[in-house]
Amino acid sequence: MVASLYSNLLQLGGWAGLPLFGLATIFQIWMCIHAVRNGEWIWAAFILFFSAFSAVAYYILVYRGSTPSTRGFELPGAHKRKRIKELQAQIYHLDKAHHHFQLGDIYFQQGKLDKAEASYRASLERDPQDIDTRAHLGQCLLRAKRPAEARPLLEGVCAENPKHDYGYSMMALAETLTAVGEQNAALAIWQQVTESHSYPRAKVQLAELYAAKNQLDLARAELKDVLEEDVHAPAFQRRRDRVWVRRARSLARKL
Repeated sequence: MVASLYSNLLQLGGWAGLPLFGLATIFQIWMCIHAVRNGEWIWAAFILFFSAFSAVAYYILVYRGSTPSTRGFELPGAHKRKRIKELQAQIYHLDKAHHHFQLGDIYFQQGKLDKAEASYRASLERDPQDIDTRAHLGQCLLRAKRPAEARPLLEGVCAENPKHDYGYSMMALAETLTAVGEQNAALAIWQQVTESHSYPRAKVQLAELYAAKNQLDLARAELKDVLEEDVHAPAFQRRRDRVWVRRARSLARKL
């Protein structure tokens, strides 16, 4: 990294470029630390040993990939930002419910919850019974810290199909019940989810409820599963679940 930074300084014209050089150095170190903390070892190596352009690429492709409001709460499926203009054009010409729904999912993944809510509601205006839209609107309202509004949507979806979205809707309902203070009901749903799935998101929050009830052995068992499975998980899964793995480690140290 020193060599690349020195090269950058020369290209900027020696001491005349020092202020910009200093900012670039700080930014490069910041992105490198973030990559290390999040287990992005390949990115960390590129940022450390190559130019600041690697840090910029990391910032755009990884650092900004999710926002605090939705980090660790992704919806099933992958959505690309470049689809926004395409969907907006389809909405303009066709105005179909599923186009609004897909646009809402993109905004949700970007953490733009106000825009996501507007898109989901526009979808429901065109197809009020669509289960996917009701579920994702419920998740959106939950992330926007409006669990009381999310609850009837998620309860309706889960009553209709407990397996909806591969258990993601059930997890959102459990989080909603926790948010409104119904820990016992939430615990029962987490137990139901973990019987069929090994999601760290479910196991960690179940462990937290066990710990709150002083059922420490049960909490430790759930956390142990999360930490052991993370070691053998593929890279994409470790990136997806790193929020929950860090939370598991933190809680395990306290128990």
